[in-house]
Amino acid sequence: MFERFTISAHVNKDIKTCFKIYHTPEHIINWNFASDDWECPKASSEFKVGGRFNYYMQAKDQSVGFDFTGIFDVIEFPTLIKYHLDDNRKVEIHFKKHDNQTFISVLIDAEKENSLALQKRGWQSILNNYKKYVESI
Repeated sequence: MFERFTISAHVNKDIKTCFKIYHTPEHIINWNFASDDWECPKASSEFKVGGRFNYYMQAKDQSVGFDFTGIFDVIEFPTLIKYHLDDNRKVEIHFKKHDNQTFISVLIDAEKENSLALQKRGWQSILNNYKKYVESI
């Protein structure tokens, strides 16, 4: 059993746009990294229940990188995406309209190699990059 944690953000954009940008590869490469010295140069996604995704993240100096891979389990436009990672951890992304904003909360199964605090910071940083990117377009 995995320990779970939640991150969240209010995004100044409509819910349908937020939902689309969260799962579309040509947008994912622009925000899916935790710090400025990392990048996501490749992303692929078969966005349907049972479809696979692969987001490749690497240090900009290319010294280290990894594939972030999994399968979509539930898709409810425009409010919910659930997937599981290849290591069986589960992730749920909830989108809620809130006035002229979208509130996004992400429930994540923690992995066991890094501290919970480190994982929360990393995932929150990625969501903050997402918010910044969405609000800029």
